[in-house]
Amino acid sequence: MVSMKNPLAAILDSNRFIGLNYQDWLHNLNLVLASEKLLYTIEKCPPEETPADISPEELITLNQWRDNEVKARCYVMASMSNEMQRRFEKTKYASAILFHLKELYGENSRHERFTAVRSR
Repeated sequence: MVSMKNPLAAILDSNRFIGLNYQDWLHNLNLVLASEKLLYTIEKCPPEETPADISPEELITLNQWRDNEVKARCYVMASMSNEMQRRFEKTKYASAILFHLKELYGENSRHERFTAVRSR
């Protein structure tokens, strides 16, 4: 089970990402991340290094973003099949995982074009 705190997370348990269900899975993932106020973390990766001239307030915000990004990545990974988890276990950020999945399974992906051509 993904999370006991968030009842919406149960939809990720029953709709794990296996490949061909990308659009439905992404929709469900976005719902859960939005309810957890983590959606912003999948838009881009946090900076690798903390800027030298960062203010204390900016540092707090950056550290919170990094913490939230870890939570978002855990939701992403926990909602995937074991095979998909293995494919992305070394990918550091949720946004990078989702970028690669969009290339593979999103609209206008090679897989989508292949499926459309094959069904004609």
